[in-house]
Amino acid sequence: MRFIFLLLPWLELFTLIQLGVKTSALTAIVYVLATFMLGVAVLRRQGMGMFERLRQTQEGKILGPELMLDDMALGLAGLLLIFPGIISDVAAVIVVIGPIRRLIVRGVSGRAPEPYAPDRDIRENDTIEGEFRHVDD
Repeated sequence: MRFIFLLLPWLELFTLIQLGVKTSALTAIVYVLATFMLGVAVLRRQGMGMFERLRQTQEGKILGPELMLDDMALGLAGLLLIFPGIISDVAAVIVVIGPIRRLIVRGVSGRAPEPYAPDRDIRENDTIEGEFRHVDD
């Protein structure tokens, strides 16, 4: 696993060099800048959307783990787009496509967790009986 992380920057550099060789250096530079701006835009939009969902959660609406997973996945896609290279951009596209992302998550984690809804919390409030005494300082 460590070997892959050490090899990835070199593979990214190789793919960008190959893109420049096949097209032109200017095309490779424009590609890197375009994906960088797209990644920044995705992170900005995702950040604003996440604050809106957190506000709705404070109002008592449902916040499911899948929703948070989608937020984090799109944030990861934005970060992957910011990193220069074609391999990370392909990984970002895979993360952005919802059905593929959910399929990968289910394969890794198993079953999907239940969302928490305060209205469905039907546990009774149990009273614990006991004695106490007030101690002054």
